[in-house]
Amino acid sequence: MTREEKNQAIDVLTEKLNGSNIFYLTDIAGLDAEGSSNLRRSCFKSDVQLEVVKNTLLRKALEKAEGNYDELYDSLKGSTSIMFSTVGNAPAKIIKDFRKKSETPLLKGAFIEEAIFIGDEHLDALVAIKSKEELLGDIISLLQSPAKNVISALQSSGGKIAGIVKTLSEKPE
Repeated sequence: MTREEKNQAIDVLTEKLNGSNIFYLTDIAGLDAEGSSNLRRSCFKSDVQLEVVKNTLLRKALEKAEGNYDELYDSLKGSTSIMFSTVGNAPAKIIKDFRKKSETPLLKGAFIEEAIFIGDEHLDALVAIKSKEELLGDIISLLQSPAKNVISALQSSGGKIAGIVKTLSEKPE
């Protein structure tokens, strides 16, 4: 790779890092061709972009990018792949699902909305992160619940009150 090609690769990575607020660093070393192909297929289905990158180029791109990624530098050892996503937990779910059959990929680090997670031990926590749509759904259901209870109570008690009034009116004096 010539210096100009390296600079172009750094610029492309920097642009992707600036355009994405969610990315995971993984180690997919040890996967055979079939496993690598299956992982890429899983990523494609989940709208996650997977790229194998050179550590030195990725580090320079991280240094050049707009965010503060200092904590991730120590994880740039060995084989590194980067997973870009628009949903915070999608790459974690892919990794966890894929590890049911294999020991890899390993989570090196993750950057999610300005939060940095280092190490494979954070995988379960990252899987549990809810997406924006899931959070909005939870909030809407919480807001609807009291209103539904009030309407239900009014409907049921309205029938009871009408029944009591009718019974009282039919009662001989």
